[in-house]
Amino acid sequence: MADSRGFMRFPERELPARRAVEVRIGDWREVYGPADPGALTRQASRCMDCGVPFCHHGCPLGNLIPEWNELMRRGDGKGAIERLHETNNFPEFTGRLCPAPCESSCVLGINQPPVTIKNIEVSIINQAWENGWVKPLPPERLTGKTVAVVGSGPAGLAAAQQLTRVGHTVAVFERDDRIGGLLRYGIPDFKMEKHHLDMRLAQMQEEGTRFRPGVNIGVDITWRELTERYDAVIATTGATIPRDLAIPGRDLGGIYPAMDYLTPANRVQAGDEVLGQIHAEGKHVVILGGGDTGADCLGTAHRQHAASTTMLAIGKQPPTERPAEVPWPVDPILFEVQSAHEEGGAREFLASTVRFIGNEHGQVRAIEVCETEYRDGGRFPKPGTEREIPADLVLLALGYQGAEHGLLSEQVGMGVDAARNLER
Repeated sequence: MADSRGFMRFPERELPARRAVEVRIGDWREVYGPADPGALTRQASRCMDCGVPFCHHGCPLGNLIPEWNELMRRGDGKGAIERLHETNNFPEFTGRLCPAPCESSCVLGINQPPVTIKNIEVSIINQAWENGWVKPLPPERLTGKTVAVVGSGPAGLAAAQQLTRVGHTVAVFERDDRIGGLLRYGIPDFKMEKHHLDMRLAQMQEEGTRFRPGVNIGVDITWRELTERYDAVIATTGATIPRDLAIPGRDLGGIYPAMDYLTPANRVQAGDEVLGQIHAEGKHVVILGGGDTGADCLGTAHRQHAASTTMLAIGKQPPTERPAEVPWPVDPILFEVQSAHEEGGAREFLASTVRFIGNEHGQVRAIEVCETEYRDGGRFPKPGTEREIPADLVLLALGYQGAEHGLLSEQVGMGVDAARNLER
């Protein structure tokens, strides 16, 4: 690295500003404004030339982070995207959506704020698209082998692109009407506008990947038929079974899994007419779950003009700084203020949901909650702290139990393991 003292000259993190709350809740565009080129150069200069780059340890893809940081420091954006694409098919997705465990593993983070790796990553790919540096890479020759990929989320798309580039003839099957899986219908536009996905799909089509939306494998085509047509089949269906909450009142109307709410909202932004859409306008919205999906529901409710929003998490509020019992380079769970939290609403921790309360029409009107206490090595409701929160719309953002076990897995002869992943 040419600037071994950059972290001393530029000790602070610099991130692009979010658009003003009052402006962004009036549209569905991404919340961040454009990056400052000078800030990007300074942040890339903070990369330390450390002996062992632990950011590699934190990144599941093994991104060559110090290398493309140095190239960005020199102003070589074309070289940076070449390095980034060596390990990452879709930096426009990860640069917007990844929780950035690389930053938790940054050596500089031991005693200074870490390098803004995630922001540099998304800036590299943005610059590459703008300058026409992202080009199709079709194979030089075909192998004669055919591959079917079942599921068009990020895992399926990455597998398809790599297999196409080595010369196999690849078809991606998706049961929804558009390709993209969770990227298409699970992620709101204010986190990632869909033109980023569409540009990458266009590149893949030019490379030779074929897309088959609207085909439900196991129903429209059996697994046997698929294996007879293709030399290999890859199942990348993802974890789609939501966790539920089996408490009194769960059968009331107005209580939905998060994806039942987010998917129609994303379809509307895609220009679809959605009949019977779950909508938050004028409603008191309560979101159970404090993670990313809950924040996506929160930001969506703000843009649909909810009367009020409340996010409830059963666990403790995370610390703002790395606790001593979670030493570097382990990825800590820290308190985070996402853009949706900044936009308003109540946010409560240590809140246990006791029951849902309905009206005479069988619709939820409130939830009863109480405080959570930790004792005897467990987590329990605290007696005497019960109270009601008004709720016309309750969204369950409690995570996922694993993959669906239905017609497809039965036809393949797959079971589920302890984590509810499909296994043979």
